[in-house]
Amino acid sequence: MKYLPQVQFITILLLSALLSSTLRAQAPKPMSLQQTLRESHWKKRVLLLAAPNAQQADFKQQQALLASQQAALAERDFLVLPVLYEQLSAADTQFLTREIGIKLPAFAVVLIGKDGGVKERSNRPIQPENLFGTVDKMPMRRQEMLKK
Repeated sequence: MKYLPQVQFITILLLSALLSSTLRAQAPKPMSLQQTLRESHWKKRVLLLAAPNAQQADFKQQQALLASQQAALAERDFLVLPVLYEQLSAADTQFLTREIGIKLPAFAVVLIGKDGGVKERSNRPIQPENLFGTVDKMPMRRQEMLKK
């Protein structure tokens, strides 16, 4: 009888380990870049912030410029998507270069409209007011503003 607590403890440990490995195995793989853009189609405007790594100067500057603009980004249905080349799969890298037209390893900001088309591209950070000016001139955005 005095061994029962040890058996229960070991059983709990084994069940915990089994559950943990099962949850890890069932964790969804992150969506590919192409899937993410497909999911955003007609729902979000996507702003790709592409750089070799998170320490790249233009990448950090663009993030800083956008940091205080969360309300304006949300109002315009933006999904700001950091894309770090060092973390991309081969398929995502190929998609980024062939379909989006980004030349690695350079920094790039790419605005993709709700229709899936590239609306603006820059190899330098974009000022938020310029970005919002571009979006606010779009026919779909004008319709959204009229509805609000």
